[in-house]
Amino acid sequence: MLRPTSRKILVAFSISATMISATYAAVNDVVRYAVANSSVPVAAAVEVPASASIVYLSGKLPPIQDSSQPLDSPLAYGGDTKGQTVAVLRAIELALSNIGLGLGDVVKMQVFLVGDPALDNRMDLKGFADGYAQFFGTDVQPNLPARTTLQVAGLANRGMRVEIDVVAVRRNE
Repeated sequence: MLRPTSRKILVAFSISATMISATYAAVNDVVRYAVANSSVPVAAAVEVPASASIVYLSGKLPPIQDSSQPLDSPLAYGGDTKGQTVAVLRAIELALSNIGLGLGDVVKMQVFLVGDPALDNRMDLKGFADGYAQFFGTDVQPNLPARTTLQVAGLANRGMRVEIDVVAVRRNE
């Protein structure tokens, strides 16, 4: 049986531990680790606190940009890889906005690129990077996701060159 003084100490300790835990949860945030010796705007790793919710956004394809073009032509979807990347990232930005999130909340990105016939059917990584750099690693949006970029044989439509899916974090307060 605890003496009255011991109970007071235990209650005080319990309250202090709860306050410390709550303070830690409030200041604990997503940690983005930089890629060493690199200027590539990608995180080497991203650490998400247990207090956050993970949101998986389904893959986005480029929406039609020019309906006067045949639907199986890359020109219908923004043309080259850069144009399609910008269109896809705008679609992702809108989808995230619709659920109360933004591109700064993205912690993981998977990019699927179809080979470009103009590049001997190799993926246009430069075109992708140029489009990507308009949305990530900027002064307005400096948060960088961890990222995987793959070349694939094809997507849902032969005119599409880019598909991107993302994982975002919702900070629970």
